[in-house]
Amino acid sequence: MNTSLNKILITLIILMVFAVNLSATPIEDDDEDLLPRSGSLRGASRFLAQHSRGLILKCNKNPRLCRAKGSPGPDCCNKKCVNVKTDKQNCGLCGKKCKHQEICCKGKCVNVMTDKKHCGGCNNRCKKGNSCMHGMCSYA
Repeated sequence: MNTSLNKILITLIILMVFAVNLSATPIEDDDEDLLPRSGSLRGASRFLAQHSRGLILKCNKNPRLCRAKGSPGPDCCNKKCVNVKTDKQNCGLCGKKCKHQEICCKGKCVNVMTDKKHCGGCNNRCKKGNSCMHGMCSYA
């Protein structure tokens, strides 16, 4: 009787390990269009809570999804909705990356540490005769 109980217990443990392993494996489907989920995950499992936050809007089949409320931006670049006027990885057009020290302002890569039109941030223009040093307007 003791050996049959041990066999049943080991079988149950192995089944539980398989069930946990299969439920923790993410399923990826690149062709599916996903909308960002909003709202509370109260009552949802921890697994669902982890994976629903990472959903991104894929626009490869329907670029109009990018214009939906809550979208990261109106433009579709590499299956992701972005705003090419502000996105460092797609500044001005898809795939145009700004350098490390630059940000994207109005679709152009600018260095906010030295640019007089975008000193310290986008559209922060220094007064006439001033220069931009270290992101701050100062007298030249």
